[in-house]
Amino acid sequence: MEQVGKLPFQIFQDEFPELAGRFNDLVDAQRSLKGMDPKTKQLVNIAIQTANRNPMGVKMHSCMAKKQGASRDEILGAVVLNLHLSGLSTVLDCLPSALEGLESAED
Repeated sequence: MEQVGKLPFQIFQDEFPELAGRFNDLVDAQRSLKGMDPKTKQLVNIAIQTANRNPMGVKMHSCMAKKQGASRDEILGAVVLNLHLSGLSTVLDCLPSALEGLESAED
């Protein structure tokens, strides 16, 4: 199966469908947890992805946060919240991805 040009998660799903299915079950279980609304969960995810230095995760969750009603300021704020914890380089690595996620949500 040709994998060139596919997103990494799509490759994971293609190569390991059973494992990917179980992973998706875990994500669904986490989404169903009470206590935070969907927008807040996405903003927390953006902050976590930034702390983990995962620009792709920041982009993906920024798009989802926008679709859940998060504002530009809320999304970018979730990234820069990490400044004193993870450092400037981490924020600078992830800020462009947050903007890309915002743009892709508008498409």
